[in-house]
Parts: sequence; structure tokens; C-alpha cells
Amino acid sequence: MSPPVDPERYAAFLAVMAVMAVTPGPANLFSVANGMARGRRAALLGVVGMSAATLVWFGAAAVGLGALVTAFPEAFRLIAWAGALYVAWLGLKSLWAAWRTPSELTEARAVRLGKGPLVDGFLVQLSNPKAVLFFTAVLPPFMDVARPAGPQLALFAAATIGMDFITMTAYGLGGAALARFMTRPQVRRGFDMAVGVLLLTAAALIALRH
Repeated sequence: MSPPVDPERYAAFLAVMAVMAVTPGPANLFSVANGMARGRRAALLGVVGMSAATLVWFGAAAVGLGALVTAFPEAFRLIAWAGALYVAWLGLKSLWAAWRTPSELTEARAVRLGKGPLVDGFLVQLSNPKAVLFFTAVLPPFMDVARPAGPQLALFAAATIGMDFITMTAYGLGGAALARFMTRPQVRRGFDMAVGVLLLTAAALIALRH
């Protein structure tokens, strides 16, 4: 009985996925900013939201994402631009928070970014250009047309989400660890500015890669 995926192809996929997972991009930058602004619990919730969006992308791949992208390219560009604008808005909110008075900074425990770490993470990953590139260009060559697609996608999804979860959590907890030093108002202002710059960079990556 043959395995659900070709072992050599799967090993090659794991190597490629490991590189993609650790490479800084919109998702990892968001993880750092989210952890810095909201703390460890929010960092983990953000990762859960991004993982849920990855599952949505795998579901789309199961029904033929490549064909959808080819048929409706403008729709996917609009999704990406909407995501970029949303992340940019979060970055601008953080920069605006950095200009508050010292008393306001002392009272504020965290930057109030968007709708919540879970929803924000989901929206960031849903509009992530790396996700579109992954499912339209990276994943297809590793699929074996001679084997059932479902089991293959399940194993590829497990590897992708597992590696992303580890790296995005590391980025997020790193940002949360830095947040512990934000007791002084001036330090808090600097971190708010850093969060804003990270989010604006993530928004630029989403927009420019499309």
C-alpha cells in the first residue's frame, strides 16, 4: 500500500516550507507587532487567527484555487488591497497612540489596534500575498496527480500550519517579551512607534507583492 504522499516530494516540501515559515513577511511582522502591543495571550490568539485563515486557503485549494485565481484575478487583488489598507490603518492608529501625552501613555496598558487579535490575525493572513503565492505556485508542483488529493492536502496542511504556528508564535512571544520593558512613558512611546512601523511595513509588503 502506497503512502498518501510521495516521501521524496514531501521531504522537499518540508524543506521549502521551513524556509518560507521563518522568512519575515506580513504574518511574522504582524506577530511581532501584536505581541508588543497586546502581550503574550494576544500573540497566541493572533497566531490562532492566522492558522484559521491558512485552513481557509487550504479549503480553497481543495476546490481548485488555481482555477479561481486565473478566472477572477481582480477579486484576489481586491482582497489583498483591502487587507493592506486594514493593516495600514492599524499601523497609523499605533503611531497616533505614540503622540499621546505622558499621562495618557501611563494610563494605557496596550494599544487598542483593531477588532481583536484573533480577527486581526485572520484578516492579515487571509490577505497575505505569501499565501496566494504558496497555493498558486509553491504547492502545486509537490502534488502527485496519481494519488488522491485529499490526503495529500491534509498532510501538507499539517506541515504548513505546524511550522507557521511555531515560527509565528516565536515572533509573537518575542514581541511580547519586549513589551515588559514598556513601563516608562517614553519607552512606551518608542514601542508604539515601532509597532506602527512594523504594521505599515506589513501593509506595504501585502500591497507591493500584488
